[in-house]
Amino acid sequence: MTPRGAEGPRIASLVPSATETLVALGLGPHLVARTGFCIHPADALRDVPKVGGTKDVNLAKLKRLAPSHVVVNVDENRRETAEALREFVPHVIVTHPQRPEDNLALFEQLRAAFAGLPGVDERAAALSAGFSAALARCRSQPRPAERVLYLIWRDPWMTVARDTYISALLAEIGWRSWPDAHGGEHGAGRYPALAGDEPWLRNVDRVLLSSEPYRFNETHRAEAQALCPQARVQLVDGELLSWWGSRGAAGLDYLCQLSGPSQCDQAAF
Repeated sequence: MTPRGAEGPRIASLVPSATETLVALGLGPHLVARTGFCIHPADALRDVPKVGGTKDVNLAKLKRLAPSHVVVNVDENRRETAEALREFVPHVIVTHPQRPEDNLALFEQLRAAFAGLPGVDERAAALSAGFSAALARCRSQPRPAERVLYLIWRDPWMTVARDTYISALLAEIGWRSWPDAHGGEHGAGRYPALAGDEPWLRNVDRVLLSSEPYRFNETHRAEAQALCPQARVQLVDGELLSWWGSRGAAGLDYLCQLSGPSQCDQAAF
């Protein structure tokens, strides 16, 4: 058996969504490093060494693994990490999907970075076609506009700014995230904390309790209902609503299902 990364590029991915997408492009055998949060698909990643988390990368260990390419993300990784990587990595690939349609540019970015490797062009084309079809399905049926609070944390309550991928995804079906805040390219402002007594909370139509990074469950429903007494509260799969790349098409389909009249209040994780 050929050792991992023995031939061709030696790729490290420090972003869960990117790691999953690289595997979908057929680049799994070239992965030599990942973060502890890069868990999908499990079978393909079982033997790939971990180098810490997205925010606390073990640079010394990563350097020993001698990657030729490292994939990072503006929102997930620290700027200083990317700058340090450039000192010993020939190719640092910076990703930053902010809207669903940015997935198409992402597929092309990764295709171009690894052009010439068997099957990459074809798989990138298939991912693009599948995503475009899902986006068209999502946009084909107008839905009533709703005010939505997407919660990612509690104590304190934290949500998403309108210029995040999550908020842009919700907007595809007319769900406008609150508060009316823009957090900029990176930083804490992209995930604002709530005091819990903001007047606009009384006008929220729907509260979405994400399964990540905080794993909300049924025990938190009453707390969320008290925050927005008039709202419908749902538990939702945070991976499907926040992971971009190869999961983008499934995320759009899942969002459309959530908005359907027959969708139960608790979505399966």
